[in-house]
Amino acid sequence: MENIDVFIIGGGPAGLAAALAAYEEGVSVSILERDHELGGILQQCIHNGFGLRYFKEELTGPEYAQRFINKIKESKIKVLLNTMVMQITSERVITTINPNNGVVHYKAKSIVLGMGCRERTRGAINIPGTRPAGIFPAGQAQRFINIEGYFPGKRVLILGSGDIGMIMARRCMMEGIKVVAVAEVLPYPSGLKRNQVQCLDDYGIPLYLRHTIIDIRGKERVEGVTIAGIDEKWRPIPGTEKTWDVDTILFSVGLIPENELSSKAGCKIANNGGPEVDEFLQTTVPGIFAAGNVLQVHDLVDFVTFESKRAGINAAKYAKDELPIKDLQKDVVYAKPGTDVGYVIPERICGIKNSKEPYEIEFSFRVKNPRQNIIAEIISKGKIIYKRKQKFVLPSEMIHLKVKLKPDDVGEQITINIIEQDSAINVIEKEMLEGS
Repeated sequence: MENIDVFIIGGGPAGLAAALAAYEEGVSVSILERDHELGGILQQCIHNGFGLRYFKEELTGPEYAQRFINKIKESKIKVLLNTMVMQITSERVITTINPNNGVVHYKAKSIVLGMGCRERTRGAINIPGTRPAGIFPAGQAQRFINIEGYFPGKRVLILGSGDIGMIMARRCMMEGIKVVAVAEVLPYPSGLKRNQVQCLDDYGIPLYLRHTIIDIRGKERVEGVTIAGIDEKWRPIPGTEKTWDVDTILFSVGLIPENELSSKAGCKIANNGGPEVDEFLQTTVPGIFAAGNVLQVHDLVDFVTFESKRAGINAAKYAKDELPIKDLQKDVVYAKPGTDVGYVIPERICGIKNSKEPYEIEFSFRVKNPRQNIIAEIISKGKIIYKRKQKFVLPSEMIHLKVKLKPDDVGEQITINIIEQDSAINVIEKEMLEGS
């Protein structure tokens, strides 16, 4: 068994940022990565738009990753590639396997979970029709084109207007692959607005909102697909069917935090699919931290970096016995999602009750629906203890609140609400519904 101060599980953007931040705190750090190279999903994201918040310049995914990889190479951080993590215990013992060393056990003083997320598949959303070849998650098709050099097909329909789906619509068109349409069950695009404009509108790709696939045809290979409009109960509306001859269907229907290892280690999993964490990004298992898409699916990689640096610093402090919170159960304040809020991170606040000064906490959350002219408010003991106005909010864009709360104002629970100042009419949702 080998001993190390901080182990980072995953060599993607979260793992890279956490590893460097922990290393700069003066502890020994190792990165475990199952792929043959560092960088994670960024290596296949060859489009630009990365780094505007963190580096203050526009980069492609590989360029963004390489800046961290270069720093890793200049450090004494140990990198183990082609290494699968088989198990993590609550005592922070990590069991790994790779082709060269076989099974190896490591004992860590602290761990940062940075395994990222995975795509939902057709089976997860119960799409009817036959089961031919030619049906892929959009991210898998992205890897085929950008890294492996394979075309997934010649005529494509994409279900889901997530960022990966819209980016792949543009990528396919650039490679000469015809994208007949993008269908979305929601009354608004589920990805960033800029991607709708740059990837769909600029390339003349039609977007059908409140539509889904009702039939897939084909025996050996996809031959055709039919979509239809849906009502408020998500039932197909007769007479709204649209049919195309296609050989490929891409699914961009959401991402799921990759948390099998987390749950096996004893970490409590929250409603959003990620581990439940406190304000230090520590899970319910002492010494195990989480950051990036394994914790919550981010819209920008820059936010993954900021969050993961916090996790790396706190993991290093834990390894050095310098983290201020030792008892995870004592004087805990729970943060709950309220009106029109999907989830809140952190779910637990461990240090505020023992603080004599205003206590700074950074919350991140997503709204359930598009809203305009809103107030984000924090409530505890039946009173509003913080509020901030915002012009508009979208489910596709994460909201970040860095607040200082007075300990005397906080009870056993705080709730975050999104309140629309003029609830009589929702301009954003009205325009999106009319446009569909």
